[in-house]
Amino acid sequence: MPKAFSKLIPPSLYEMHELQRAGFVKLVLEGLATGTVSGFVIGLFRISYSFVNSTLGTLFVQHSATPQGIACTAGFLLFCLACAWFCLHREPLISGSGIPHVELVLRGRLPMPWFRVLWTKFFGTLASLSGGLAVGREGPCIQMGAAIGCGVGCVWHDDHLRPRFLVGGSTAGMAAAFGAPLAGMFFAFEELRTLVTIPMLLFTSLAALGAWFMVDVVLQLGLVFPLADTEARLALLWLAPLAGLACGLLAWLYNRLLVWLALAMDRTGMRQPWRMLWSFVLSGILLYLYPTVMTGLGPGISQLASGMYPLRFLLLLWAVKLAFNFISFSSGVSGGILMPMLLAGGLTGALLSALLPALGCPGNFAAHLVILCMGALFAGTVRAPLTGAFLVTEMTGAWTLLPAVAAASFIASLLASALKSVPVYDSLRTRQWGLYCKAHGLDPSAPPESSCGASPGQAAQQAKP
Repeated sequence: MPKAFSKLIPPSLYEMHELQRAGFVKLVLEGLATGTVSGFVIGLFRISYSFVNSTLGTLFVQHSATPQGIACTAGFLLFCLACAWFCLHREPLISGSGIPHVELVLRGRLPMPWFRVLWTKFFGTLASLSGGLAVGREGPCIQMGAAIGCGVGCVWHDDHLRPRFLVGGSTAGMAAAFGAPLAGMFFAFEELRTLVTIPMLLFTSLAALGAWFMVDVVLQLGLVFPLADTEARLALLWLAPLAGLACGLLAWLYNRLLVWLALAMDRTGMRQPWRMLWSFVLSGILLYLYPTVMTGLGPGISQLASGMYPLRFLLLLWAVKLAFNFISFSSGVSGGILMPMLLAGGLTGALLSALLPALGCPGNFAAHLVILCMGALFAGTVRAPLTGAFLVTEMTGAWTLLPAVAAASFIASLLASALKSVPVYDSLRTRQWGLYCKAHGLDPSAPPESSCGASPGQAAQQAKP
Protein backbone atom coordinates (compact mmCIF):
# COMPACT_ATOMS: atom_id res chain seq x y z
CA MET A 1 0.00 0.00 0.00
CA PRO A 2 1.45 3.43 -0.94
CA LYS A 3 2.65 5.35 2.14
CA ALA A 4 0.90 8.51 0.93
CA PHE A 5 -2.43 6.75 1.39
CA SER A 6 -1.50 4.63 4.43
CA LYS A 7 -1.12 7.75 6.59
CA LEU A 8 -4.79 8.55 6.00
CA ILE A 9 -5.98 5.17 7.32
CA PRO A 10 -6.53 4.52 11.06
CA PRO A 11 -3.83 2.23 12.51
CA SER A 12 -6.26 -0.60 13.28
CA LEU A 13 -7.61 -0.74 9.72
CA TYR A 14 -4.15 -0.38 8.25
CA GLU A 15 -3.02 -3.29 10.42
CA MET A 16 -5.82 -5.55 9.14
CA HIS A 17 -4.62 -4.93 5.61
CA GLU A 18 -0.98 -5.56 6.52
CA LEU A 19 -1.73 -8.73 8.47
CA GLN A 20 -3.45 -10.23 5.47
CA ARG A 21 -0.32 -9.62 3.41
CA ALA A 22 2.21 -10.79 6.01
CA GLY A 23 3.55 -14.30 5.61
CA PHE A 24 3.24 -16.98 8.27
CA VAL A 25 7.00 -17.27 8.85
CA LYS A 26 7.36 -13.51 9.21
CA LEU A 27 4.57 -13.34 11.80
CA VAL A 28 6.08 -16.22 13.78
CA LEU A 29 9.54 -14.66 13.84
CA GLU A 30 8.19 -11.22 14.74
CA GLY A 31 6.00 -12.58 17.53
CA LEU A 32 8.73 -14.72 19.07
CA ALA A 33 11.26 -11.89 18.85
CA THR A 34 8.84 -9.47 20.52
CA GLY A 35 8.09 -11.94 23.30
CA THR A 36 11.61 -13.16 24.08
CA VAL A 37 13.19 -9.70 24.09
CA SER A 38 10.37 -8.32 26.24
CA GLY A 39 10.63 -11.29 28.58
CA PHE A 40 14.38 -10.83 28.98
CA VAL A 41 14.22 -7.08 29.68
CA ILE A 42 11.26 -7.35 32.05
CA GLY A 43 12.77 -10.38 33.75
CA LEU A 44 15.92 -8.32 34.30
CA PHE A 45 13.73 -5.54 35.73
CA ARG A 46 12.00 -7.96 38.13
CA ILE A 47 15.34 -9.41 39.27
CA SER A 48 16.78 -5.92 39.80
CA TYR A 49 13.79 -4.79 41.83
CA SER A 50 13.73 -7.95 43.96
CA PHE A 51 17.44 -7.62 44.71
CA VAL A 52 17.22 -3.92 45.57
CA ASN A 53 14.08 -4.38 47.67
CA SER A 54 15.46 -7.31 49.70
CA THR A 55 18.82 -5.60 50.21
CA LEU A 56 17.30 -2.32 51.30
CA GLY A 57 14.87 -4.08 53.64
CA THR A 58 17.71 -5.95 55.35
CA LEU A 59 19.86 -2.83 55.71
CA PHE A 60 16.94 -0.80 57.05
CA VAL A 61 16.09 -3.36 59.71
CA GLN A 62 19.73 -3.54 60.82
CA HIS A 63 20.65 0.15 60.82
CA SER A 64 17.47 2.25 60.82
CA ALA A 65 17.69 3.21 64.51
CA THR A 66 21.21 4.66 64.32
CA PRO A 67 21.93 8.30 63.35
CA GLN A 68 23.99 7.08 60.40
CA GLY A 69 21.09 4.88 59.32
CA ILE A 70 18.65 7.78 59.44
CA ALA A 71 21.02 9.98 57.41
CA CYS A 72 21.58 7.22 54.84
CA THR A 73 17.84 6.59 54.54
CA ALA A 74 17.17 10.30 53.91
CA GLY A 75 20.01 10.51 51.42
CA PHE A 76 18.85 7.43 49.55
CA LEU A 77 15.27 8.75 49.32
CA LEU A 78 16.60 12.02 47.88
CA PHE A 79 18.68 10.03 45.39
CA CYS A 80 15.60 8.04 44.32
CA LEU A 81 13.65 11.30 43.99
CA ALA A 82 16.38 12.78 41.77
CA CYS A 83 16.49 9.67 39.57
CA ALA A 84 12.70 9.49 39.26
CA TRP A 85 12.51 13.19 38.35
CA PHE A 86 15.37 12.95 35.83
CA CYS A 87 13.71 10.08 33.97
CA LEU A 88 10.33 11.84 33.99
CA HIS A 89 11.97 15.05 32.78
CA ARG A 90 13.64 13.20 29.92
CA GLU A 91 10.37 11.55 28.84
CA PRO A 92 7.06 12.85 30.28
CA LEU A 93 5.14 9.99 28.61
CA ILE A 94 6.35 7.58 31.31
CA SER A 95 4.31 9.29 34.04
CA GLY A 96 1.93 6.94 35.79
CA SER A 97 1.07 3.40 34.80
CA GLY A 98 1.92 3.45 31.10
CA ILE A 99 -1.16 1.50 30.04
CA PRO A 100 -3.17 4.66 29.13
CA HIS A 101 -0.22 5.76 26.98
CA VAL A 102 -0.18 2.43 25.15
CA GLU A 103 -3.94 2.67 24.54
CA LEU A 104 -3.57 6.19 23.17
CA VAL A 105 -0.74 5.07 20.88
CA LEU A 106 -2.96 2.27 19.58
CA ARG A 107 -5.66 4.85 18.86
CA GLY A 108 -3.13 6.88 16.89
CA ARG A 109 -3.19 9.75 19.39
CA LEU A 110 0.25 9.71 21.02
CA PRO A 111 3.73 8.91 19.71
CA MET A 112 5.92 6.08 20.93
CA PRO A 113 9.58 7.15 21.06
CA TRP A 114 10.29 3.57 22.00
CA PHE A 115 13.93 3.61 23.09
CA ARG A 116 13.60 6.67 25.29
CA VAL A 117 10.38 5.33 26.83
CA LEU A 118 12.07 1.98 27.49
CA TRP A 119 15.12 3.15 29.41
CA THR A 120 13.42 5.99 31.28
CA LYS A 121 10.53 3.71 32.30
CA PHE A 122 12.96 1.03 33.45
CA PHE A 123 15.05 3.26 35.69
CA GLY A 124 12.26 5.69 36.64
CA THR A 125 10.03 2.90 37.94
CA LEU A 126 12.97 1.25 39.70
CA ALA A 127 13.69 4.55 41.45
CA SER A 128 10.05 4.98 42.51
CA LEU A 129 9.82 1.43 43.86
CA SER A 130 13.21 1.62 45.58
CA GLY A 131 12.07 4.83 47.26
CA GLY A 132 9.23 2.90 48.87
CA LEU A 133 6.36 4.47 46.94
CA ALA A 134 3.16 2.42 46.74
CA VAL A 135 3.12 2.02 42.96
CA GLY A 136 3.17 -1.08 40.81
CA ARG A 137 5.74 -2.48 38.42
CA GLU A 138 3.26 -4.32 36.19
CA GLY A 139 1.73 -1.40 34.27
CA PRO A 140 5.25 -0.10 33.55
CA CYS A 141 6.21 -3.59 32.35
CA ILE A 142 3.32 -3.45 29.87
CA GLN A 143 4.50 -0.06 28.60
CA MET A 144 8.09 -1.32 28.36
CA GLY A 145 6.85 -4.37 26.46
CA ALA A 146 4.94 -2.12 24.04
CA ALA A 147 8.08 -0.02 23.55
CA ILE A 148 10.14 -3.15 22.87
CA GLY A 149 7.50 -4.32 20.40
CA CYS A 150 7.74 -1.03 18.58
CA GLY A 151 11.53 -1.38 18.56
CA VAL A 152 11.26 -4.86 17.06
CA GLY A 153 9.00 -3.36 14.38
CA CYS A 154 11.66 -0.78 13.60
CA VAL A 155 14.28 -3.53 13.30
CA TRP A 156 11.99 -5.11 10.69
CA HIS A 157 12.17 -1.79 8.84
CA ASP A 158 8.52 -0.99 9.53
CA ASP A 159 8.53 2.79 10.01
CA HIS A 160 4.72 2.99 10.08
CA LEU A 161 2.78 2.41 13.28
CA ARG A 162 2.19 -1.34 13.54
CA PRO A 163 -0.45 -2.11 16.19
CA ARG A 164 0.53 -5.78 16.19
CA PHE A 165 3.94 -4.92 17.64
CA LEU A 166 2.43 -2.69 20.32
CA VAL A 167 -0.27 -5.23 21.18
CA GLY A 168 2.19 -8.12 21.07
CA GLY A 169 4.66 -6.20 23.22
CA SER A 170 1.93 -5.31 25.72
CA THR A 171 0.87 -8.95 25.85
CA ALA A 172 4.47 -10.01 26.42
CA GLY A 173 4.86 -7.33 29.09
CA MET A 174 1.81 -8.59 30.97
CA ALA A 175 2.95 -12.20 30.64
CA ALA A 176 6.47 -11.40 31.84
CA ALA A 177 5.41 -9.15 34.71
CA PHE A 178 2.98 -11.64 36.23
CA GLY A 179 4.14 -14.93 34.71
CA ALA A 180 0.67 -15.09 33.15
CA PRO A 181 0.62 -15.65 29.36
CA LEU A 182 -3.12 -16.38 29.15
CA ALA A 183 -3.97 -13.24 31.12
CA GLY A 184 -1.70 -11.31 28.77
CA MET A 185 -3.70 -12.49 25.78
CA PHE A 186 -7.03 -11.70 27.43
CA PHE A 187 -5.66 -8.26 28.33
CA ALA A 188 -4.79 -7.61 24.68
CA PHE A 189 -8.32 -8.30 23.46
CA GLU A 190 -10.40 -7.33 26.52
CA GLU A 191 -8.70 -4.16 27.76
CA LEU A 192 -6.82 -2.96 24.66
CA ARG A 193 -9.89 -3.84 22.54
CA THR A 194 -7.81 -5.34 19.76
CA LEU A 195 -9.69 -6.72 16.78
CA VAL A 196 -9.73 -10.52 16.99
CA THR A 197 -8.24 -12.02 13.84
CA ILE A 198 -6.34 -15.25 13.24
CA PRO A 199 -3.03 -13.47 12.45
CA MET A 200 -3.36 -11.26 15.56
CA LEU A 201 -4.16 -14.30 17.73
CA LEU A 202 -1.08 -16.03 16.35
CA PHE A 203 1.12 -13.00 16.94
CA THR A 204 -0.02 -12.31 20.51
CA SER A 205 0.08 -15.97 21.54
CA LEU A 206 3.65 -16.33 20.29
CA ALA A 207 4.66 -13.09 22.03
CA ALA A 208 3.10 -14.30 25.30
CA LEU A 209 4.71 -17.73 24.92
CA GLY A 210 8.14 -16.21 24.26
CA ALA A 211 7.88 -13.92 27.29
CA TRP A 212 6.65 -16.73 29.56
CA PHE A 213 9.45 -19.04 28.39
CA MET A 214 12.04 -16.39 29.18
CA VAL A 215 10.84 -15.50 32.70
CA ASP A 216 9.64 -18.94 33.80
CA VAL A 217 12.00 -21.39 32.10
CA VAL A 218 15.18 -19.43 31.42
CA LEU A 219 15.20 -17.00 34.37
CA GLN A 220 13.08 -19.31 36.61
CA LEU A 221 11.28 -16.51 38.44
CA GLY A 222 8.38 -18.77 39.45
CA LEU A 223 4.90 -17.88 40.72
CA VAL A 224 4.34 -14.33 41.95
CA PHE A 225 1.96 -15.47 44.72
CA PRO A 226 2.45 -19.23 45.29
CA LEU A 227 -0.91 -20.41 46.69
CA ALA A 228 -1.30 -23.48 44.50
CA ASP A 229 -2.31 -25.76 47.39
CA THR A 230 -5.60 -23.89 47.93
CA GLU A 231 -8.35 -26.41 47.19
CA ALA A 232 -11.78 -25.71 45.75
CA ARG A 233 -14.74 -27.06 47.74
CA LEU A 234 -18.40 -26.93 46.78
CA ALA A 235 -19.30 -25.90 50.33
CA LEU A 236 -17.36 -22.66 49.83
CA LEU A 237 -18.97 -21.51 46.57
CA TRP A 238 -20.92 -18.87 48.51
CA LEU A 239 -17.64 -17.01 49.00
CA ALA A 240 -17.59 -16.03 45.30
CA PRO A 241 -20.67 -13.73 45.36
CA LEU A 242 -19.54 -12.33 48.72
CA ALA A 243 -16.14 -11.41 47.29
CA GLY A 244 -17.72 -10.09 44.08
CA LEU A 245 -20.17 -7.79 45.88
CA ALA A 246 -17.58 -6.48 48.34
CA CYS A 247 -15.01 -5.80 45.62
CA GLY A 248 -17.58 -4.28 43.26
CA LEU A 249 -18.31 -1.65 45.92
CA LEU A 250 -14.61 -1.19 46.64
CA ALA A 251 -13.86 -0.82 42.91
CA TRP A 252 -16.34 2.05 42.72
CA LEU A 253 -14.63 3.77 45.68
CA TYR A 254 -11.12 2.95 44.45
CA ASN A 255 -11.67 4.45 41.01
CA ARG A 256 -13.33 7.60 42.29
CA LEU A 257 -10.68 8.38 44.90
CA LEU A 258 -7.69 7.53 42.69
CA VAL A 259 -8.85 9.62 39.74
CA TRP A 260 -10.17 12.46 41.92
CA LEU A 261 -6.85 12.88 43.74
CA ALA A 262 -4.83 12.69 40.50
CA LEU A 263 -7.02 15.38 38.89
CA ALA A 264 -6.89 17.50 42.05
CA MET A 265 -3.08 17.41 41.95
CA ASP A 266 -3.19 18.37 38.25
CA ARG A 267 -5.31 21.43 39.08
CA THR A 268 -2.79 22.69 41.64
CA GLY A 269 -0.31 23.34 38.84
CA MET A 270 2.54 22.09 41.05
CA ARG A 271 5.60 21.23 38.98
CA GLN A 272 8.07 18.42 39.33
CA PRO A 273 10.08 17.48 41.28
CA TRP A 274 8.12 19.28 44.01
CA ARG A 275 4.98 17.32 43.22
CA MET A 276 6.63 13.96 43.80
CA LEU A 277 8.64 15.26 46.78
CA TRP A 278 5.67 14.86 49.12
CA SER A 279 5.32 11.18 48.27
CA PHE A 280 8.97 10.50 49.04
CA VAL A 281 8.71 12.48 52.29
CA LEU A 282 5.64 10.44 53.24
CA SER A 283 7.52 7.26 52.37
CA GLY A 284 10.30 8.24 54.78
CA ILE A 285 7.81 9.05 57.53
CA LEU A 286 6.00 5.72 57.12
CA LEU A 287 9.31 3.85 57.15
CA TYR A 288 9.79 4.93 60.75
CA LEU A 289 6.25 5.38 62.05
CA TYR A 290 4.45 2.48 60.31
CA PRO A 291 6.93 0.27 58.41
CA THR A 292 4.34 -2.51 58.14
CA VAL A 293 2.76 -0.69 55.20
CA MET A 294 5.99 -0.79 53.17
CA THR A 295 6.62 -3.56 50.63
CA GLY A 296 9.04 -6.09 52.05
CA LEU A 297 8.57 -4.95 55.64
CA GLY A 298 4.90 -5.87 56.08
CA PRO A 299 2.80 -8.95 55.31
CA GLY A 300 2.54 -10.08 51.70
CA ILE A 301 -0.20 -12.06 49.98
CA SER A 302 1.12 -15.40 51.25
CA GLN A 303 1.01 -14.17 54.85
CA LEU A 304 -2.45 -12.62 54.42
CA ALA A 305 -3.72 -15.93 53.06
CA SER A 306 -2.74 -17.65 56.32
CA GLY A 307 -5.52 -15.84 58.20
CA MET A 308 -3.36 -15.15 61.24
CA TYR A 309 -3.90 -11.37 61.52
CA PRO A 310 -6.56 -9.75 63.72
CA LEU A 311 -9.30 -7.51 62.32
CA ARG A 312 -8.01 -4.25 63.80
CA PHE A 313 -4.52 -4.78 62.36
CA LEU A 314 -5.93 -5.56 58.90
CA LEU A 315 -8.31 -2.60 58.90
CA LEU A 316 -5.55 -0.09 59.70
CA LEU A 317 -3.18 -1.63 57.15
CA TRP A 318 -5.94 -1.63 54.49
CA ALA A 319 -6.74 2.07 55.02
CA VAL A 320 -3.11 3.24 55.11
CA LYS A 321 -2.11 1.18 52.07
CA LEU A 322 -4.98 2.54 49.98
CA ALA A 323 -4.24 6.13 51.00
CA PHE A 324 -0.51 5.74 50.34
CA ASN A 325 -1.23 4.19 46.94
CA PHE A 326 -3.46 7.11 45.93
CA ILE A 327 -0.92 9.70 47.11
CA SER A 328 2.00 7.93 45.43
CA PHE A 329 0.19 7.61 42.10
CA SER A 330 -1.07 11.22 42.12
CA SER A 331 2.52 12.46 42.41
CA GLY A 332 3.05 11.58 38.73
CA VAL A 333 5.99 9.22 39.23
CA SER A 334 6.62 6.34 36.88
CA GLY A 335 4.67 3.50 38.43
CA GLY A 336 1.39 1.66 38.00
CA ILE A 337 -1.62 0.63 40.04
CA LEU A 338 -2.01 -3.09 39.24
CA MET A 339 0.10 -4.57 42.04
CA PRO A 340 -1.22 -2.13 44.71
CA MET A 341 -4.71 -2.97 43.44
CA LEU A 342 -4.07 -6.71 43.82
CA LEU A 343 -2.66 -6.15 47.30
CA ALA A 344 -5.76 -4.11 48.19
CA GLY A 345 -7.87 -7.01 46.94
CA GLY A 346 -5.85 -9.47 49.03
CA LEU A 347 -6.27 -7.26 52.11
CA THR A 348 -10.00 -7.05 51.44
CA GLY A 349 -10.19 -10.84 51.32
CA ALA A 350 -8.26 -11.11 54.60
CA LEU A 351 -10.60 -8.52 56.16
CA LEU A 352 -13.68 -10.46 55.09
CA SER A 353 -12.17 -13.65 56.48
CA ALA A 354 -11.54 -11.93 59.82
CA LEU A 355 -15.11 -10.56 59.87
CA LEU A 356 -16.91 -13.83 59.17
CA PRO A 357 -16.34 -15.47 62.59
CA ALA A 358 -17.88 -12.40 64.26
CA LEU A 359 -20.93 -12.87 62.01
CA GLY A 360 -21.39 -16.49 63.03
CA CYS A 361 -19.38 -18.18 60.25
CA PRO A 362 -16.50 -19.97 62.00
CA GLY A 363 -13.57 -21.19 60.00
CA ASN A 364 -10.52 -19.89 58.18
CA PHE A 365 -11.48 -18.79 54.65
CA ALA A 366 -8.54 -16.40 54.23
CA ALA A 367 -6.75 -18.18 51.38
CA HIS A 368 -9.92 -18.55 49.30
CA LEU A 369 -11.10 -14.98 49.91
CA VAL A 370 -7.68 -13.46 49.23
CA ILE A 371 -7.57 -15.14 45.81
CA LEU A 372 -11.22 -14.34 44.99
CA CYS A 373 -10.95 -10.71 46.04
CA MET A 374 -7.75 -10.10 44.07
CA GLY A 375 -9.46 -11.19 40.86
CA ALA A 376 -12.74 -9.43 41.71
CA LEU A 377 -11.15 -6.06 42.54
CA PHE A 378 -9.06 -6.15 39.37
CA ALA A 379 -12.16 -6.94 37.32
CA GLY A 380 -14.30 -4.28 38.97
CA THR A 381 -11.66 -1.58 38.69
CA VAL A 382 -10.35 -2.30 35.19
CA ARG A 383 -13.63 -3.87 33.95
CA ALA A 384 -11.85 -6.88 32.48
CA PRO A 385 -13.25 -9.96 34.27
CA LEU A 386 -11.63 -12.64 32.11
CA THR A 387 -8.23 -10.99 32.42
CA GLY A 388 -8.66 -10.72 36.18
CA ALA A 389 -9.74 -14.35 36.59
CA PHE A 390 -6.89 -15.82 34.54
CA LEU A 391 -4.36 -13.36 35.94
CA VAL A 392 -4.94 -14.30 39.58
CA THR A 393 -5.20 -18.00 38.76
CA GLU A 394 -1.88 -18.00 36.88
CA MET A 395 -0.17 -15.88 39.54
CA THR A 396 -1.20 -18.17 42.38
CA GLY A 397 -1.30 -21.52 40.57
CA ALA A 398 -4.72 -22.24 42.15
CA TRP A 399 -6.32 -23.54 38.94
CA THR A 400 -9.10 -25.37 40.75
CA LEU A 401 -10.45 -21.99 41.88
CA LEU A 402 -10.71 -20.59 38.34
CA PRO A 403 -14.53 -20.97 38.06
CA ALA A 404 -15.06 -19.30 41.45
CA VAL A 405 -12.62 -16.48 40.63
CA ALA A 406 -14.36 -15.94 37.27
CA ALA A 407 -17.76 -15.78 39.00
CA ALA A 408 -16.52 -13.26 41.56
CA SER A 409 -14.87 -11.20 38.81
CA PHE A 410 -18.03 -11.00 36.71
CA ILE A 411 -20.15 -10.06 39.74
CA ALA A 412 -17.73 -7.28 40.72
CA SER A 413 -17.57 -6.00 37.14
CA LEU A 414 -21.37 -5.95 36.79
CA LEU A 415 -21.85 -4.20 40.13
CA ALA A 416 -19.24 -1.55 39.33
CA SER A 417 -20.96 -0.94 35.97
CA ALA A 418 -24.36 -0.71 37.69
CA LEU A 419 -22.92 1.94 40.02
CA LYS A 420 -21.81 3.87 36.91
CA SER A 421 -18.13 3.60 37.82
CA VAL A 422 -15.95 4.49 34.83
CA PRO A 423 -13.19 1.90 34.22
CA VAL A 424 -10.02 3.27 35.74
CA TYR A 425 -7.91 3.17 32.59
CA ASP A 426 -10.62 4.98 30.62
CA SER A 427 -10.45 7.85 33.12
CA LEU A 428 -6.65 7.85 33.17
CA ARG A 429 -6.51 7.73 29.38
CA THR A 430 -8.74 10.81 29.12
CA ARG A 431 -6.59 12.56 31.72
CA GLN A 432 -3.31 11.78 29.94
CA TRP A 433 -4.65 12.89 26.57
CA GLY A 434 -5.79 16.20 28.08
CA LEU A 435 -2.42 16.78 29.75
CA TYR A 436 -0.56 15.96 26.53
CA CYS A 437 -2.67 18.34 24.47
CA LYS A 438 -2.22 21.11 27.04
CA ALA A 439 1.56 20.59 27.15
CA HIS A 440 1.96 20.64 23.35
CA GLY A 441 -0.67 23.18 22.41
CA LEU A 442 -2.83 20.66 20.57
CA ASP A 443 -6.56 20.51 20.13
CA PRO A 444 -8.00 17.33 21.74
CA SER A 445 -9.54 16.51 18.35
CA ALA A 446 -6.13 16.61 16.63
CA PRO A 447 -5.56 14.05 13.82
CA PRO A 448 -3.89 10.74 14.77
CA GLU A 449 -0.12 10.30 14.72
CA SER A 450 1.53 7.87 12.37
CA SER A 451 5.01 7.02 13.65
CA CYS A 452 6.25 4.81 16.48
CA GLY A 453 9.50 6.67 16.79
CA ALA A 454 8.35 10.29 16.66
CA SER A 455 9.27 12.60 19.48
CA PRO A 456 6.54 14.74 21.06
CA GLY A 457 7.70 17.76 19.11
CA GLN A 458 7.71 15.85 15.82
CA ALA A 459 4.34 14.34 16.66
CA ALA A 460 2.87 17.78 17.25
CA GLN A 461 4.13 18.85 13.83
CA GLN A 462 2.69 15.71 12.21
CA ALA A 463 -0.68 16.41 13.81
CA LYS A 464 -0.99 19.75 12.04
CA PRO A 465 -2.67 19.81 8.61
